[in-house]
Amino acid sequence: MRTTVDEVLEFVHENDVKFIRLSFCDLFGNLKNISIIPDELPRAFEHGIPFDAHAVSGFTDITRSDLLLVPDPATLSVLPWRPQQGRVVRFYCSIKNPDGSAFWGDTREILKSVVDRARQKGYTCMVGAECEFYLFVTDEKGEPTAVPFDSGGYLDVYPLDKSENIRREICLCLEEMGIRPETSHHERGPGQNEVDFKFSDAVNSADNFITFKQVVKSIAARNGLFASFSPKPLPDKSGSGLHVNLSFMQNGQNVFRLDGNENSKASESFVAGVLQKISEITAFLNPVQNSYERLGACEAPKYISWSHGNRSQLIRIPSDSDERMRMELRSPDPSTNPYLAFALIIAAGLHGMENSLALPESMNVDLYAADESITGKLPRLPENLGYALKLAGKSDFLKNTLNEQILENYIRLKTIELQAFGRTTDKRTYFLENYFKMI
Repeated sequence: MRTTVDEVLEFVHENDVKFIRLSFCDLFGNLKNISIIPDELPRAFEHGIPFDAHAVSGFTDITRSDLLLVPDPATLSVLPWRPQQGRVVRFYCSIKNPDGSAFWGDTREILKSVVDRARQKGYTCMVGAECEFYLFVTDEKGEPTAVPFDSGGYLDVYPLDKSENIRREICLCLEEMGIRPETSHHERGPGQNEVDFKFSDAVNSADNFITFKQVVKSIAARNGLFASFSPKPLPDKSGSGLHVNLSFMQNGQNVFRLDGNENSKASESFVAGVLQKISEITAFLNPVQNSYERLGACEAPKYISWSHGNRSQLIRIPSDSDERMRMELRSPDPSTNPYLAFALIIAAGLHGMENSLALPESMNVDLYAADESITGKLPRLPENLGYALKLAGKSDFLKNTLNEQILENYIRLKTIELQAFGRTTDKRTYFLENYFKMI
């Protein structure tokens, strides 16, 4: 990996690079970028490239609108779907104030700070994402429709699964960009797919997720299709989740073992911390009202519980080898900002470890079919975005993990968004116009 500025500049010079994209995310995880020519790259590394932060959702007001993008040399990647002659490369960037200090709205920096906190305690956090998405056909103008690309179901093959060549192209593209896809398959819903890529450190995994969404949308568009990462694009079909797999390493050993025979107390407390704080952070893991149409239906979790191997639980401990032992959190969805999502999940786990929280008893039952005598005793995830935002606003944990500006801006803007959704009489049309095409 090219990690120094000099190595990056040499690569750009020797590989016919003509355009450089400086990428970052807004408060809600939407990808943004500025393009520069190679001659401007040394200035970008040394001083940063300015942009109007007032025009970016969730950032500053017009009186403090000057911010700078400084590329991270370790994130250099060639965009394979762009021309091979006159190449286009991309960097993820740090966002700086004019005085060189970190900008409070840089959510990538928030994740870095939580990762550093774990590192100071001797832990390295590894994250792997399993992301579902839908492919839809487009109309004669190239605009998205709500018609699925195929009628396949879980693990189906051609001709029911018409998406296999699209997934293959996505996986090959990811490999070219240094992201290793592990598995891909058709999911339960018509036109629904899943691609899982290899775990990595938390910041790199969040970068990879943003890259993954861009690759999927670009490859789909190149094939005349539209890719949607909406949590619940079809009301009566399976929703799309972002299952977050997380483990901790200490001195090269995976301490995340919960196999029934050799329980790591640190791991138990980590899971207990996530269970304790999940309601407070749900507004960030499930950030749109459409997210709550997914939860509690079609194998998406509804209750705050855990178990080994059980996919009806919020947290499950998959059966796997020691190296790959981990927890899987099943409530997040692809509309989340992964930098904030991973930061809050890790911080919640660290809270559990720091306070030696005891892990509640596991629930090894099928919660989708369980009797009310069982489910009635279990705490539930927030049932709508409004309640989730209310819990977030009262959370001292969020105030201590995020800075005040991020929390206030996020809740304020999401409340405005929710109020606009509430005023509309045709909720489905509003969703299709304002979320389906954007997420």
